[in-house]
Amino acid sequence: MPVLEPERPKDRRNNPDLSKLPVPPLQQTLDSYLKCAEHLVTPEKFQHTKAMVHEFGAPGGLGEFLQKKLLEKREKTNNWVYDYWLEDMYLCNRLPLPVNSSPVLVFPKQTFHTRCDHLRGVLPAESVQGRLAGTPLCPAQYHRLLTSCRLPGRRKDTLVCWRGGATPEREHVIVACKNQLFVLTVVTGPCRLSEAELVTQLERTVKMAELEEGRQAPIGLLTSDRRPQWAAARDALGKDSTNRDSLEMMERCLCLVCLDETSGSELTDTDRALQLLHGGGCCQNGGNRWYDTALQFVIGTDGACGVVCEHSPFEGIVVVQCAEYLLKYLAESPKLTRCTSARDPPAPRRLHWTCSPEVQALLASSADSLHRLVRNLDLNVHKFKVYGKEFIKKQGMSPDAFIQVALQLTFYRCHGQLGNTYESASLRRFREGRVDNIRSATAEALAFAVSMRDDQPAVPDAEKMKRLWDAIKAQTEYTSRAISGMAIDNHLLGLRGMAEELSVEKPEIFSDETYLTSHHFTLSTSQVPTTAEMFCCYGPVVADGYGACYNPQSDHMTFCVSSFQACEETSSAAFMGALEDSLVDMKGLCERCNTVAKCGQTNKEPGNHNALVIVRYGPYASCGTVEHRTFRLKGLEAALTEDGHRCVLEKIPDWNEVELVVNGECVLACNIQDLEFGGDGRLDPLCQEAKSAVKEAY
Repeated sequence: MPVLEPERPKDRRNNPDLSKLPVPPLQQTLDSYLKCAEHLVTPEKFQHTKAMVHEFGAPGGLGEFLQKKLLEKREKTNNWVYDYWLEDMYLCNRLPLPVNSSPVLVFPKQTFHTRCDHLRGVLPAESVQGRLAGTPLCPAQYHRLLTSCRLPGRRKDTLVCWRGGATPEREHVIVACKNQLFVLTVVTGPCRLSEAELVTQLERTVKMAELEEGRQAPIGLLTSDRRPQWAAARDALGKDSTNRDSLEMMERCLCLVCLDETSGSELTDTDRALQLLHGGGCCQNGGNRWYDTALQFVIGTDGACGVVCEHSPFEGIVVVQCAEYLLKYLAESPKLTRCTSARDPPAPRRLHWTCSPEVQALLASSADSLHRLVRNLDLNVHKFKVYGKEFIKKQGMSPDAFIQVALQLTFYRCHGQLGNTYESASLRRFREGRVDNIRSATAEALAFAVSMRDDQPAVPDAEKMKRLWDAIKAQTEYTSRAISGMAIDNHLLGLRGMAEELSVEKPEIFSDETYLTSHHFTLSTSQVPTTAEMFCCYGPVVADGYGACYNPQSDHMTFCVSSFQACEETSSAAFMGALEDSLVDMKGLCERCNTVAKCGQTNKEPGNHNALVIVRYGPYASCGTVEHRTFRLKGLEAALTEDGHRCVLEKIPDWNEVELVVNGECVLACNIQDLEFGGDGRLDPLCQEAKSAVKEAY
């Protein structure tokens, strides 16, 4: 078990009554896998893969056996894929955390007039309960924000989640200043320090850091190295009792507060992002970090501020919501003065480290590794100002689907083919849900990209527009399946993991070149929307790939594109330039050809319908039996059809559930038994709420 939780809650009082993640039907996943792979490999390789898949899924074969075991695991656990996913995605990854794994959230540039301004930053401790269009979301990720630490291992890391109980109460944060690490107690007895008291303590910490006396080696640099190297260094540190005490304080802290020095560079969006991603290396703020800690709040004297996230405990959107709360709090709270409290909280104390020759050599090696990583990263942060998501909505299209198709077109223009693409799809509507993958490199996206080539015989605009709609529809439908737990990546991972767990010989399907290629994600993407003017970024997940994080706003879109300098085939600036061209070309095509927008029917598909509404419904009990029934959906269908929408019914396994999905997003969820039987829905408040939710989805 990769997650150490000293005490699990004995009940679920802190969790909504969420459904378990479903296990998709085996044949559905295998068919979808072949569809996703066919246009990305040669015909010869595909035929070989197809034969393997058919053998794996044959009646009475290994696939059915592993599927049965997964279904049994689902009954016994909260989430059948969670452990497999956590290990595969994070804990078994041996690359350094900065750039390769830890995303950063870059705040708007701050202006500090005084040191007190620089030091006032406190994350409220209240946990947040998330909801998505009326759907309760699993709050587990919020609980891990201030209770998690990742420990390095030679072969596999461990995620530790401290939850109180038998373990000591965590009462301190770590302040990193001038590459020194200090313990700052924030809870004394039953009371937390006030904000003014915290600022006073931070001022004391800064004064201590400025003293040469007692200066320690920049031990934080060790955490920036490859995981096996850091594991070896941690073992070497642990031979000394002073180091063991310091390591315990680091690994039990609530979070890190990194008070950075001025980087010396011009504070463009790209420069601020680089400071957050790697600190500028050992000569700047690279040692002013501890990458194993879940949250590191970076506050630079030059205004470069944000959060560095150790990604294994939670997803980026969880941090975004907390950060927006924090920024709103800072903007609205009164200006601070120095602390005049009669209390005398414990003084900040410097952590001490005994550095043997072995540790000193490891420090030098880690500093060199970080320097190479800094030089290798190629990052481009760009604000696209030609239009934003409002223009896309007026075309009757999902902004996320539109941007994903634009990314596919861009990759095709840069490399002459589509690249295997990862787009995260949230599964937080399920118990302990994290994410699955939306496979955006669809056959429909390829057909659209080919039609947009300049070196081919002219394709009529009408045909290009049709292919764009086909690509948007394919993306939207796959997104809907992914957020419903019906995508292929987690399922295939679970089948592979179950074979390993049972010590069954590895099925050939998972050694096949097509499978390996399909998991080499040369385009790693994520939409991280914010209400504040901030953005998220991260590095590529493979040496010859791109990271592409985007934040669509009403009238503009921010893109963060990353790649590695060592790869001659990739260039972040070239990709960003091609992406801007793709977005402009797609806008022009829509303006010339999209009859939906031209007719003023701003929410319509091609044809006479406003929106495609997928009505996902589960079984419910009636007359002593549990079945999927549509009687209670008649009024809902009638109400939506009256507004010109087209409804598609889709069965799901969750009892009593009804979800309306538009453009891949759940816009309303309710209990099916709360809907009235039959009728036209005009007198049913839920049907009227559904009409409003679908309308507002655009």
